[in-house]
Amino acid sequence: MARNDIVIAARPADVFEVLTDAESYGFWVVGSKEIRGKDRRWPRRGSRFHHTVGVGPFTVKDNSKVLDIKQDRRIVLEARIRPFGTATVEVDLKPVRRGKATKVVMYESARRGPLRRAWNPLLDAATSARNTIALRRLKRLAEARAGV
Repeated sequence: MARNDIVIAARPADVFEVLTDAESYGFWVVGSKEIRGKDRRWPRRGSRFHHTVGVGPFTVKDNSKVLDIKQDRRIVLEARIRPFGTATVEVDLKPVRRGKATKVVMYESARRGPLRRAWNPLLDAATSARNTIALRRLKRLAEARAGV
């Protein structure tokens, strides 16, 4: 399981607002090419947003589904990258600095398919490196939206 964290100079509510804006994933998730839409119920449990992910000309159209959500505290997604499999991405938010900043902790692990069978320490390290970049992008986006 890859684990990454970062402190963002924005309130948990501000960070959560970015995490529940399906369009924002196209800006901060590494490998995201396009957000094609979202369910009307987004971001309620069971709802999905539809994305295209890939590297260079190699792309996959799929979706991510909300497995769990707690206002201003956490969101857990099942990210699909079929035919390669699915991953669970958990993002937890903890207020710091008297609630004026947020510690974001992201966990990602393979859930199903060939990706799960191929998961190893090298893939874990690569995922962690990718998520370090993603969290830096999330930080810039959340702080800009919060006016920091």
